[in-house]
Amino acid sequence: MPADPHELLRRLAGSRPDRLRHVEDIPARTGTAVGWPDWVDADLRDAWSRQGIALPWAHQADAADLARRGHHVVVATGTASGKSLAYLMPALTAAIAGTREANGRGATALYLAPTKALAHDQWRSVAELGLDRVRVAAYDGDTPDEERAWIRAHANYVLSNPDLLHRSLLPGHSAWASFLRRLRYVVVDECHVYRGVFGSHVGNVLRRLRRVAARYGADPVFVLASATSGDPAGSASRLVGLEVSAVGEDSSPRGATAFALWEPPLTQHGGEHGAPTRRTATAETATLLTDLVVEGVRTLAFVRSRRGVEAVAMTARDTLAEVDPELRDRVAAYRAGYLPEERRELESALRDGRLLGVAATNALELGVDVTGLDAVLLCGWPGTRASLWQQAGRAGRSGEDALAVLVARDDPLDTYLVNHPEAVFGAGAEATVCDPTNPYVLGPHLCAAAAELPLTDEDLPAFGPTTREVLDALVARGLLRVRPGGWYWTRQERASDLADLRGIGGGPVRVVEEGTGRLLGTVDPGAAHSTVHPGAVYVHQGTTYLVDSLDLADSVAIAHREDVDWTTSARDTTDIRIVEEIRREAWGEADLVLGHVEVTNQVVSYLRRRYLTGTVLGEEPLDLPPRHLRTQAVWWTVPDELLGSAGIADVDVPGAAHAAEHASIGLLPLVATCDRWDIGGVSTAHHPDTGRATVFVYDGHPGGAGFAERGFDAARTWLTATRDAIAACECPDGCPSCVQSPKCGNGNDPLDKPGALRLLTTLLAAPR
Repeated sequence: MPADPHELLRRLAGSRPDRLRHVEDIPARTGTAVGWPDWVDADLRDAWSRQGIALPWAHQADAADLARRGHHVVVATGTASGKSLAYLMPALTAAIAGTREANGRGATALYLAPTKALAHDQWRSVAELGLDRVRVAAYDGDTPDEERAWIRAHANYVLSNPDLLHRSLLPGHSAWASFLRRLRYVVVDECHVYRGVFGSHVGNVLRRLRRVAARYGADPVFVLASATSGDPAGSASRLVGLEVSAVGEDSSPRGATAFALWEPPLTQHGGEHGAPTRRTATAETATLLTDLVVEGVRTLAFVRSRRGVEAVAMTARDTLAEVDPELRDRVAAYRAGYLPEERRELESALRDGRLLGVAATNALELGVDVTGLDAVLLCGWPGTRASLWQQAGRAGRSGEDALAVLVARDDPLDTYLVNHPEAVFGAGAEATVCDPTNPYVLGPHLCAAAAELPLTDEDLPAFGPTTREVLDALVARGLLRVRPGGWYWTRQERASDLADLRGIGGGPVRVVEEGTGRLLGTVDPGAAHSTVHPGAVYVHQGTTYLVDSLDLADSVAIAHREDVDWTTSARDTTDIRIVEEIRREAWGEADLVLGHVEVTNQVVSYLRRRYLTGTVLGEEPLDLPPRHLRTQAVWWTVPDELLGSAGIADVDVPGAAHAAEHASIGLLPLVATCDRWDIGGVSTAHHPDTGRATVFVYDGHPGGAGFAERGFDAARTWLTATRDAIAACECPDGCPSCVQSPKCGNGNDPLDKPGALRLLTTLLAAPR
């Protein structure tokens, strides 16, 4: 570190000290090493010793021992704590021992990562051990055909991803019989990533894997690795459908970290209805990255979008060219879409100091080995505390002191967090939310499972208590046939094509370049109206395209290449109907309810905003059909008498409820592992199903994703934070940092910020 982190922060703040909201000192930690477990293969120990690993840390040995004894285990410790050693000790020891058996393949292990890049990084680290008896191979969509047969027949440590498991390995399990028969361990890396609908899909894939492995006589031990999270054992158990033990005491050493919360200033009245807007987090991060590079500080800036990554890197490079032209080429962008050799070169240049600054997506969050960094910038709240600490932990990885800075976006959650540091540093990480029993997710996987092996009554408990009900519906739709021996898939098409792990329902919408027919990417059909509507800006590998047309019948959007300096955000209108209540809780005269709802949504227009400033350039109408969604919601109702006691006149109720709805959508990610774009909301002064003023927040996925349920369970924490976020914002009448929403179909009108504060304060004062 070229300077003490606090001195560095003082210089960064300079003439702008009002932007530095809080500094938290994270103390250094010494490590606790223990002896190698006596069962670890001697050649394996020697190989690690040659790499500088003299002894394991205590948490590594504890987790490895549990797995060795047959217990399913999750290692939930911080970044750079060496989680990989915990699963490699038992997995590679078993693989090596198996090579001494008559067939030379007595035990196998399967490693699953959420991205191909991470699997290849892990392949490299195992291959570098140089042990002939560890036959390690990466198997994914890019694996050449000539290598695949050898891997299936001979590899004893295979690295892949859930997508390939779902679409290839399980449907073609007979070709993997030799590997599956000897499957001893399944490693699920970065398991905190498997949340929401994606996690629900992966949970069912893992249940299908257990079932197919059992067909070949295997009962593998699951070893999971996670960022620090709330209830890691419970989250891992929901994911794999088995009882999982947790090892969460991190015994690895770390240097001290100064962690700053930073809020860009309100700059202009360019928002809707003349509301002020903040300088964008993207622009602010680019400025801080420039300043740190000038100071000679090796810095990694995490940015949520590919386009944001390119903008931060480009802005910093252009500014540095004016300050010191030699520094311009010491800043680069790193994101998905780069070729493997490009990524390797960037990682190497960052490690050895040729690069001083890198702007990256979370591709560098998930386990990729980058050491020797001095500082990390987080451009906006990354979504969960688990991701926050994963990203911040990239600094100081060599044991030196480090600096981390969270730069707030123009968003209610970011506003709340930088003004309430106890919510960042005083609270534990969230529990990962997923629901593999969601019938919209479960149904396609039951079809896939039946195609792999006919389903029997004995199989049903593994998939959850609603399985028979879902099977009956699949039979009624003609997707499965029931016979005395169980449920069968009898269609010609591939059953695994019914489920898209990264989405839900239907095939993805293809985004195609006009003229060339080149496939630019895909989007989930449920998000197509809001992301690839006519006129939408679509970004592919840093290049901007404008969408010309959207045809959902053919699942295709046509776009042409065009350089623009604005973004688009869809506006929609929503109606909601209560289908069924699940749980209800009285808060004095008010009520909090969890239940099933039917949402009718129609995208009606879109806004164009200047990319770096957020200034609204205009609104364009759209003519798209309504869409219907059956999902879960949490809602609260307030009677007229309580509104009156809060000093909210009848004419002000719509604006107060509307503002409270927007802010509560923004703050739900504080208690649930979701993004605000995963959820939606509706507010009304008098809902026909409740007869009261009502605010709904619902899951934006068919059947629900568990977010609304988490909001119900943590309602007081959630709604208290919502009220405090509104109160903390210094704008007088409402802005995007508190009660305005970028996707409001009513143009953020009416909104009553003071009324929302009174409404929430009155609600929270009521006894439960």
